[in-house]
Amino acid sequence: MNKIYGSAAEALDGLLFDGMFIASGGFGLCGIPELLLDAIKQAGTKDLTFASNNAGVDDFGIGILLQTKQVKKMISSYVGENKEFMRQYLSGELELEFNPQGTLAERMRAGGAGIPGFYTKTGVGTQVAEGKEHKDFNGETFILETGMFADLSIVKAWKADETGNLIFRKAARNFNPPAATCGKVCVVEVEEIVPTGSLDPDNIHLPGVYVHRIVQGEHEKRIEQRTVRSREDAQ
Repeated sequence: MNKIYGSAAEALDGLLFDGMFIASGGFGLCGIPELLLDAIKQAGTKDLTFASNNAGVDDFGIGILLQTKQVKKMISSYVGENKEFMRQYLSGELELEFNPQGTLAERMRAGGAGIPGFYTKTGVGTQVAEGKEHKDFNGETFILETGMFADLSIVKAWKADETGNLIFRKAARNFNPPAATCGKVCVVEVEEIVPTGSLDPDNIHLPGVYVHRIVQGEHEKRIEQRTVRSREDAQ
Protein backbone atom coordinates (compact mmCIF):
# COMPACT_ATOMS: atom_id res chain seq x y z
CA MET A 1 0.00 0.00 0.00
CA ASN A 2 1.40 3.38 -1.01
CA LYS A 3 1.52 5.75 1.97
CA ILE A 4 3.18 8.70 0.21
CA TYR A 5 1.06 11.67 -0.92
CA GLY A 6 1.98 14.66 -3.03
CA SER A 7 0.80 17.41 -0.68
CA ALA A 8 -0.60 17.98 2.78
CA ALA A 9 -4.05 18.59 1.29
CA GLU A 10 -3.92 15.28 -0.56
CA ALA A 11 -2.75 13.47 2.58
CA LEU A 12 -5.78 14.78 4.50
CA ASP A 13 -8.28 14.18 1.72
CA GLY A 14 -11.34 12.31 2.98
CA LEU A 15 -10.26 12.46 6.63
CA LEU A 16 -11.51 15.87 7.79
CA PHE A 17 -14.98 16.63 9.13
CA ASP A 18 -16.50 19.31 11.32
CA GLY A 19 -16.43 18.56 15.05
CA MET A 20 -13.57 16.05 14.84
CA PHE A 21 -10.94 15.37 17.51
CA ILE A 22 -7.30 15.80 16.43
CA ALA A 23 -4.15 14.87 18.37
CA SER A 24 -1.19 16.99 17.30
CA GLY A 25 2.50 16.57 18.03
CA GLY A 26 4.90 19.37 18.89
CA PHE A 27 6.22 21.27 21.89
CA GLY A 28 6.37 25.05 21.73
CA LEU A 29 7.39 25.62 18.11
CA CYS A 30 9.48 22.44 17.94
CA GLY A 31 8.19 19.55 15.86
CA ILE A 32 4.91 21.19 14.84
CA PRO A 33 3.11 19.63 11.84
CA GLU A 34 2.85 23.03 10.20
CA LEU A 35 2.03 21.86 6.65
CA LEU A 36 -0.88 19.73 7.86
CA LEU A 37 -2.18 22.51 10.10
CA ASP A 38 -2.13 24.92 7.17
CA ALA A 39 -4.00 22.38 5.03
CA ILE A 40 -6.67 22.07 7.75
CA LYS A 41 -6.97 25.86 7.75
CA GLN A 42 -7.38 25.93 3.98
CA ALA A 43 -9.99 23.15 4.16
CA GLY A 44 -12.09 25.28 6.53
CA THR A 45 -12.88 22.38 8.86
CA LYS A 46 -14.46 23.83 12.01
CA ASP A 47 -15.59 23.05 15.58
CA LEU A 48 -12.35 21.15 16.12
CA THR A 49 -11.06 19.72 19.37
CA PHE A 50 -7.26 19.66 19.53
CA ALA A 51 -5.08 17.74 21.97
CA SER A 52 -1.67 19.38 21.93
CA ASN A 53 0.85 20.53 24.49
CA ASN A 54 0.19 24.13 23.48
CA ALA A 55 -1.29 26.16 20.63
CA GLY A 56 1.85 27.52 19.03
CA VAL A 57 1.96 31.29 18.69
CA ASP A 58 -0.49 33.73 17.13
CA ASP A 59 0.63 33.20 13.54
CA PHE A 60 2.14 29.72 13.61
CA GLY A 61 1.10 26.22 14.62
CA ILE A 62 -2.44 25.72 15.92
CA GLY A 63 -2.49 29.49 16.39
CA ILE A 64 -3.46 29.93 12.73
CA LEU A 65 -6.61 27.88 13.35
CA LEU A 66 -7.49 29.94 16.42
CA GLN A 67 -7.30 33.07 14.28
CA THR A 68 -9.91 31.65 11.91
CA LYS A 69 -12.10 30.40 14.81
CA GLN A 70 -11.88 26.79 13.60
CA VAL A 71 -11.01 25.40 17.07
CA LYS A 72 -13.77 24.81 19.60
CA LYS A 73 -11.76 23.17 22.38
CA MET A 74 -8.11 22.75 23.38
CA ILE A 75 -6.76 19.94 25.57
CA SER A 76 -3.40 21.40 26.56
CA SER A 77 -0.67 21.79 29.15
CA TYR A 78 0.45 25.34 28.43
CA VAL A 79 -1.54 28.40 27.38
CA GLY A 80 1.21 31.02 27.22
CA GLU A 81 2.91 32.60 24.18
CA ASN A 82 -0.39 32.82 22.25
CA LYS A 83 -2.36 36.00 22.94
CA GLU A 84 -5.33 34.92 20.83
CA PHE A 85 -5.51 31.62 22.73
CA MET A 86 -5.62 33.50 26.02
CA ARG A 87 -8.11 36.07 24.70
CA GLN A 88 -10.54 33.45 23.43
CA TYR A 89 -10.32 31.42 26.63
CA LEU A 90 -10.81 34.39 28.96
CA SER A 91 -13.74 35.66 26.89
CA GLY A 92 -15.44 32.26 26.92
CA GLU A 93 -15.06 31.68 23.18
CA LEU A 94 -12.78 28.66 23.58
CA GLU A 95 -13.11 25.61 25.82
CA LEU A 96 -9.95 24.53 27.63
CA GLU A 97 -9.25 21.23 29.34
CA PHE A 98 -5.99 21.68 31.23
CA ASN A 99 -3.71 18.63 31.51
CA PRO A 100 -0.28 18.44 33.17
CA GLN A 101 2.30 17.61 30.50
CA GLY A 102 3.06 14.12 31.78
CA THR A 103 -0.63 13.32 32.07
CA LEU A 104 -1.30 14.53 28.53
CA ALA A 105 1.55 12.44 27.13
CA GLU A 106 0.39 9.37 29.07
CA ARG A 107 -3.22 9.84 27.96
CA MET A 108 -2.02 9.78 24.34
CA ARG A 109 0.24 6.78 24.96
CA ALA A 110 -2.55 4.93 26.77
CA GLY A 111 -4.95 5.52 23.90
CA GLY A 112 -2.40 4.17 21.44
CA ALA A 113 -1.99 1.05 23.59
CA GLY A 114 -5.74 0.54 23.91
CA ILE A 115 -5.75 1.39 27.63
CA PRO A 116 -9.03 3.12 28.61
CA GLY A 117 -7.76 4.73 31.82
CA PHE A 118 -5.02 4.93 34.44
CA TYR A 119 -4.48 6.35 37.92
CA THR A 120 -1.99 9.12 38.67
CA LYS A 121 -1.05 11.30 41.65
CA THR A 122 -0.48 14.32 39.43
CA GLY A 123 -3.18 16.91 40.00
CA VAL A 124 -4.57 15.50 43.24
CA GLY A 125 -5.93 18.34 45.36
CA THR A 126 -6.00 20.81 42.44
CA GLN A 127 -8.52 21.99 39.88
CA VAL A 128 -7.26 19.22 37.58
CA ALA A 129 -8.82 16.60 39.88
CA GLU A 130 -12.30 18.14 40.03
CA GLY A 131 -15.01 15.75 38.89
CA LYS A 132 -12.62 12.80 38.49
CA GLU A 133 -12.71 9.51 40.32
CA HIS A 134 -10.37 9.32 43.34
CA LYS A 135 -8.95 6.07 44.68
CA ASP A 136 -6.45 5.23 47.40
CA PHE A 137 -3.53 2.87 46.84
CA ASN A 138 -1.24 2.05 49.78
CA GLY A 139 -2.53 5.04 51.70
CA GLU A 140 -2.05 7.56 48.87
CA THR A 141 -4.75 9.18 46.76
CA PHE A 142 -4.76 8.96 42.96
CA ILE A 143 -7.12 10.28 40.30
CA LEU A 144 -8.43 8.44 37.25
CA GLU A 145 -7.40 9.82 33.87
CA THR A 146 -8.77 8.43 30.62
CA GLY A 147 -6.84 7.28 27.58
CA MET A 148 -7.07 9.52 24.53
CA PHE A 149 -8.66 8.20 21.35
CA ALA A 150 -8.56 10.77 18.53
CA ASP A 151 -10.16 10.76 15.09
CA LEU A 152 -6.89 11.89 13.54
CA SER A 153 -3.24 12.21 14.53
CA ILE A 154 -1.01 14.77 12.80
CA VAL A 155 2.71 14.71 13.54
CA LYS A 156 6.03 15.88 12.18
CA ALA A 157 9.13 13.72 11.81
CA TRP A 158 12.58 14.24 10.38
CA LYS A 159 12.86 11.16 8.21
CA ALA A 160 10.61 8.32 7.06
CA ASP A 161 11.03 5.31 4.86
CA GLU A 162 8.38 4.37 2.31
CA THR A 163 6.55 2.10 4.78
CA GLY A 164 6.25 4.87 7.39
CA ASN A 165 8.99 3.97 9.86
CA LEU A 166 9.92 7.30 11.47
CA ILE A 167 12.94 9.02 12.97
CA PHE A 168 12.47 12.25 14.92
CA ARG A 169 15.34 14.68 15.21
CA LYS A 170 16.44 15.59 18.74
CA ALA A 171 13.86 17.62 20.73
CA ALA A 172 11.27 17.33 17.92
CA ARG A 173 10.59 13.84 19.24
CA ASN A 174 8.63 15.46 22.16
CA PHE A 175 4.87 14.69 21.95
CA ASN A 176 5.00 13.37 18.40
CA PRO A 177 5.34 9.59 19.06
CA PRO A 178 2.49 9.31 21.59
CA ALA A 179 0.29 11.65 19.53
CA ALA A 180 0.90 9.49 16.46
CA THR A 181 -0.36 6.34 18.14
CA CYS A 182 -3.68 7.54 19.57
CA GLY A 183 -5.51 8.48 16.38
CA LYS A 184 -7.66 6.25 14.19
CA VAL A 185 -5.58 7.57 11.27
CA CYS A 186 -2.07 9.02 11.51
CA VAL A 187 -0.77 11.49 8.92
CA VAL A 188 2.89 12.48 9.08
CA GLU A 189 4.85 15.27 7.44
CA VAL A 190 8.59 14.72 7.06
CA GLU A 191 11.66 16.46 5.76
CA GLU A 192 12.98 13.42 3.91
CA ILE A 193 11.66 10.09 2.61
CA VAL A 194 14.18 7.30 2.05
CA PRO A 195 13.84 3.84 0.47
CA THR A 196 12.48 0.99 2.54
CA GLY A 197 15.29 -0.88 4.27
CA SER A 198 17.70 2.05 4.39
CA LEU A 199 16.98 2.95 8.04
CA ASP A 200 18.78 1.16 10.84
CA PRO A 201 16.02 -0.72 12.74
CA ASP A 202 17.68 0.22 16.05
CA ASN A 203 17.30 3.93 15.24
CA ILE A 204 13.58 3.91 14.39
CA HIS A 205 11.53 5.87 16.94
CA LEU A 206 8.05 4.95 15.66
CA PRO A 207 7.21 1.83 13.63
CA GLY A 208 5.42 2.27 10.33
CA VAL A 209 2.45 0.20 11.54
CA TYR A 210 1.17 3.39 13.22
CA VAL A 211 1.54 5.56 10.10
CA HIS A 212 -1.11 5.66 7.38
CA ARG A 213 -0.12 8.62 5.20
CA ILE A 214 3.11 10.56 4.61
CA VAL A 215 3.86 13.88 2.94
CA GLN A 216 7.29 15.42 2.35
CA GLY A 217 7.80 19.16 2.36
CA GLU A 218 9.85 22.20 3.24
CA HIS A 219 9.59 23.36 6.85
CA GLU A 220 10.17 26.62 8.65
CA LYS A 221 12.34 26.27 11.75
CA ARG A 222 11.50 29.07 14.13
CA ILE A 223 13.03 30.00 17.46
CA GLU A 224 10.26 30.64 19.98
CA GLN A 225 12.25 32.73 22.43
CA ARG A 226 15.63 34.20 21.52
CA THR A 227 17.66 35.24 24.56
CA VAL A 228 21.10 36.75 24.04
CA ARG A 229 23.60 38.71 26.09
CA SER A 230 24.81 42.14 25.08
CA ARG A 231 28.27 42.31 23.61
CA GLU A 232 29.49 44.09 26.74
CA ASP A 233 28.14 41.38 29.05
CA ALA A 234 29.73 38.66 26.94
CA GLN A 235 33.25 40.04 27.37
